[in-house]
Amino acid sequence: MVRNVKLALTGLLMVLGATGVAQAADMPLKAKPLAGAGYNWTGCYIGGDVGGAWSRMDTSRFAQDGIGPSFADYGREDDKGFMGGGQAGCDFQTTNLVFGIQGTFDFGGVKGSHALTDIPTFSETNNLQAVYTATGRMGYLYTPSFLGYVKVGMAWMQDKNQVLQPGGALLESAKFTLPGMTAGLGFEWMFLPNWSAFAEYNYMWIEDTSGQHFTPAPGLIGETLNVKQTVQMVRVGVNYKFHWDGPVVAKY
Repeated sequence: MVRNVKLALTGLLMVLGATGVAQAADMPLKAKPLAGAGYNWTGCYIGGDVGGAWSRMDTSRFAQDGIGPSFADYGREDDKGFMGGGQAGCDFQTTNLVFGIQGTFDFGGVKGSHALTDIPTFSETNNLQAVYTATGRMGYLYTPSFLGYVKVGMAWMQDKNQVLQPGGALLESAKFTLPGMTAGLGFEWMFLPNWSAFAEYNYMWIEDTSGQHFTPAPGLIGETLNVKQTVQMVRVGVNYKFHWDGPVVAKY
């Protein structure tokens, strides 16, 4: 009888994904196993990630240097590409809840080009080169080692754009960073006491258009363009955790 109960407990813990805590099934039945023993989410971490991003940017001309207001619709561009980078943060666990802060930095080349809507003989190239975020995170532990979470905070999208003349000669260019907001959700699995893997989705946007001055090529006229951008990003990665204290007891 005792042996059958031990086997049942061991199987249940394995199904829940609580790797390493199945040893609790070998304790005497009069002692209550500690749920989550060996898994502690309180502490700080660093890690790396890779993923894909999708950028949408709308641009329009607001003014020309030395001329003044001069509106023209430069159109919309949808780009996609790969990004990679890292993250660092700190978490605090209380029972089944985990609260934390996190910073991320990802680099890549999410780029493309399109003909200007109002001046189709000219073209524009967009290149999302980096994304930085600073967020708060709140999660729920479905098992001692499996966390589902949401996050919200600030995002900074770094772009390099160019406007090209017919034939591809440079007309003007600008490199700028758009501050905005980000929201996301994800899952994290602690497969060892100090190591975890995660997958998440993030959406980034700016509330209003942002005026950016495009510096002209020598001998040409620069312009001020209004730009508005949204970015979607999917990231997968691993974290190494530095724990502050021992395992946290939680109820599942």
